[in-house]
Amino acid sequence: MNRPVRRVALAVMIMVVALLANITYVQVVMAGQYRDDPRNQRSQIDEYSRQRGQITADGQVLAQSVESDGRLRFARQYPEGPAFAPITGFLSTVYGKGALERSADDVLNGTDDRLFVRRLSDLITGRDPAGGNVLTTIDPEVQRVAYEGLESRGYTGAVVALEPQTGAILGMASTPSYDPNRLASPDPKDQQEAWKEYNNAELNPLTNRAISEIEPPGSTFKLVTTAAALQNGYTPESRLTAARNIQLADSTTTLENYNGTPCGSGDTASLREALARSCNTAFAQLGEELGADKLRAQAEAFGIGRSDLQIPMPVGASQVGPMSDVPSTQQSAIGQRDVRLTPMQLAMIGGSIANGGQTMAPHLIKEIQSATLDPVDTTEPDRMARSMPPDVAGTLTDLMLGSEERTQGGGKITGVRIASKTGTAEHGENPKSTPPHAWYVAFAPAEDPKVAVAVLVESGGDRGAEATGGSVAAPIGRSVIAEALRDAQ
Repeated sequence: MNRPVRRVALAVMIMVVALLANITYVQVVMAGQYRDDPRNQRSQIDEYSRQRGQITADGQVLAQSVESDGRLRFARQYPEGPAFAPITGFLSTVYGKGALERSADDVLNGTDDRLFVRRLSDLITGRDPAGGNVLTTIDPEVQRVAYEGLESRGYTGAVVALEPQTGAILGMASTPSYDPNRLASPDPKDQQEAWKEYNNAELNPLTNRAISEIEPPGSTFKLVTTAAALQNGYTPESRLTAARNIQLADSTTTLENYNGTPCGSGDTASLREALARSCNTAFAQLGEELGADKLRAQAEAFGIGRSDLQIPMPVGASQVGPMSDVPSTQQSAIGQRDVRLTPMQLAMIGGSIANGGQTMAPHLIKEIQSATLDPVDTTEPDRMARSMPPDVAGTLTDLMLGSEERTQGGGKITGVRIASKTGTAEHGENPKSTPPHAWYVAFAPAEDPKVAVAVLVESGGDRGAEATGGSVAAPIGRSVIAEALRDAQ
């Protein structure tokens, strides 16, 4: 064979290999991405040709597919609308999926390996294929009370309620919310109009603030500082400064108590009184004495800093920041500086204390069912970590009872002992002139906790600069607790 022929043969061989490599890349490596691309009309037509599974809560349908007269055989409906949108998410032919519609997509569309027997049966019998059902842990009445508590007042914020012993999420509200039915409309133009409206809104309603917003928690973080102190030689009667204000170590910055009031009547105050009165100066001293390492270790024991938390939707990673010097540690000890928590993380902290120091992984899916309602998989409680010994959790609960006694606001529940902590958190570029975030974390009944709640109302709600966690967030938290305990009976 002469040289020109060899060159042609080699060139042809290279082109054949390149063609095979490209086909392999497209058909194998990129197959999943092309299949799931929202622009793939063939995949959409195939997916909408079979009935997608339901999303339910305690027997109530939150998402379902119904026969359609349009181009696609089935259309998605959300009977509960905006109140449950942070849970269900949306299914859109133009914009894809969100929340459970996305996280549990394999179950709902029937391709999950746990539904293999059902798929095989459908193939053999010629029965129309159908997706599996997702049963959530949500208590519908708790969810409605949480959503109405925020929405009726025009608040921007979130509420999370969970079972301390299991981590089951009973409620997860976020406002402002959106109507997923508009994004599931059979008319793509309607979807586009809704998408444009939601994304151009000043406060993006598509954001699930319960798991995505990380904000300074203010004085609710003092629970973390107190937990660290109780495990490092301090007792409820340990003495701390009662000064109205103090100068931070190695700094010209002054830190003061709320409204510049002293922490009691003497020169010092007990840890018990400091937590009940939420004294910044006392906790700044505590942060300095504990040091950054102990404070960080306690935060991590509660799960703060984890970036792998999923419910199954991913939860934003909370953080305490670098705490690189004493002043930053003092400020962090009162939940300011670089400390940032999601409402879900704060609910986990409350739940861990309520559960004797055992932190449970929060979860939203209770059970997976086949299309014929046969149980396929059940979520078992997952112990994430131990945040503190049971006796320390008991002591901290007692201190939180004292905090609730001093907390104002409506909604107090006769005959129910609530353990709580409020927070009023500065934020923004000009924190002194910006309405604070209002927080409330609580669990009840204190002697046998059935529910833990975290509430965030952003930028003071309707109270503006005069807002406090007690005046704004606590009434909502108490109403959610009351509903959860009513349903638990």
